[in-house]
Amino acid sequence: MKNLIYIAFLLFFGFGFSQTKSETSEPDKNENPKEFLSDSALLFFKNPDSLVLQIHSDAMLIDSLWMNELVKSPLYDTEQYVLEDDEILVTDLEELPTNLLKERLKYLNSKTPFKIEYNPQLEQVIRTYLQKRKSSLSTIMERARYFFPMFEEHLAKYNIPLELKYLAVVESALNPNARSRMGATGLWQFMYQTGKIYNLEVSSYIDERSDPYRATEAACMYLENLYQIYGDWSMALAAYNSGPGNVSKAIRRSGGSTNYWNIREYLPRETASYVPAFFATLYIFEFANDHNLKSKENAMSYYATDTVQVKRQLTFGQINETLNVDVEVLKFLNPQYKLEIIPYIKDKNYTLTLPVKDIGNFVSNEQLIYAYADVEDAKREKPIPEYVVMKDRITHRVKSGEYLGKIAAKHGVSESSLKRWNNLKSTRLQIGQKLVIYPKNAPPVVSSKTAPTKKDKGEDTYYIVKLGDSLWSISKKYSNVSVQNIKEWNNIWSVKSLKPGIKLKIFN
Repeated sequence: MKNLIYIAFLLFFGFGFSQTKSETSEPDKNENPKEFLSDSALLFFKNPDSLVLQIHSDAMLIDSLWMNELVKSPLYDTEQYVLEDDEILVTDLEELPTNLLKERLKYLNSKTPFKIEYNPQLEQVIRTYLQKRKSSLSTIMERARYFFPMFEEHLAKYNIPLELKYLAVVESALNPNARSRMGATGLWQFMYQTGKIYNLEVSSYIDERSDPYRATEAACMYLENLYQIYGDWSMALAAYNSGPGNVSKAIRRSGGSTNYWNIREYLPRETASYVPAFFATLYIFEFANDHNLKSKENAMSYYATDTVQVKRQLTFGQINETLNVDVEVLKFLNPQYKLEIIPYIKDKNYTLTLPVKDIGNFVSNEQLIYAYADVEDAKREKPIPEYVVMKDRITHRVKSGEYLGKIAAKHGVSESSLKRWNNLKSTRLQIGQKLVIYPKNAPPVVSSKTAPTKKDKGEDTYYIVKLGDSLWSISKKYSNVSVQNIKEWNNIWSVKSLKPGIKLKIFN
């Protein structure tokens, strides 16, 4: 029986790679980035159809066997959040008698370090969640399957109650890109200054407040410090939300009490509701099965992912084209990269998170992927000016028919510069939108890859997208057609738009 399971896992991972086996030699294991960017790697691309990834079967087998062990272990949570095929999600709320709620809250109080006591306000919050937020709670539980094991790992490291994983639900609904009206960002909603205190980097490329791993580490340090100050987790939670200054004022206004329920009326309104919201969330997750609350889908497991440190700058698009990893998956696993670009900076450890099955492909073909990125960058990137004088700035108003590549070519700058100067997260533009541009002193250069402004009958053709197609594989079916061309000609900027059956216009 075990052999059958192992074979099934091997077949599953092999199918997931969707690549052919290569007889080429194994890539150089030298860790020097210069070796990975050598000219020899460009030989792979003399033939347009020569991008063939290597598959190491032995390593795949080891991965599948280890994943099988994780699936059978308590770490791999499949019961609490995932619906079985024969289960039905009940949407009607069953009556929750107050006496039963009191018993359950008393039980939670006995098994946690929190002072959880019944009060009508807490009961109202719990009932509101169950009556009006059942659908959103199922979505959050789906995300929890990925994030909670990561949170528990860090909380245990700092000897912090594991129930504090529910704090991120209250803060961000487990959305790593959540942003409050005050600017707090990420799963744990760090303000800029607090993030800086705990070494969370924010730059034009990256916001580590949205990095699940680094932000969770910072949240644990912050919570640990707050608990050392107050010696009470309810007070620490109040300080986490409103800041120690507001809690200190509330203590003074209450006559010196250090009990949360005694100072609650003196806290800011949001914070007064914050701790009850946490207790309500704790209750709902702990008694989710009793209220027929489960995840809508079988979400990705934290233990089915791994990380690798990049040795050159890579875009999500380049990873998608070489490994066929959905861009939406890349965005979910790597939310800290604001421009969908993983930068390479000396002495910085920027990592890429991928599903385990794709990590194997990345490591086996790292040199080839970097070489492909070199070729793609050379095709569509122009040199960025070394120095730009502020007075040279101009404002361009987007006109009908213009797109980012066309505007960049007109002013002799790169698309990435345009995005950086205007804080654009995608290449989509709106008519009338204003763009800040720092043009070169040299005359504008017209890009050779812009879409034709005129076309005669017979100048274009159509391609019907098939299952398994990617923009890269389609571009290789035509001479002198790049991925960027297809994107611009068809206004496709997301991998979600590339669905089987749609027509793509191709200019000859």
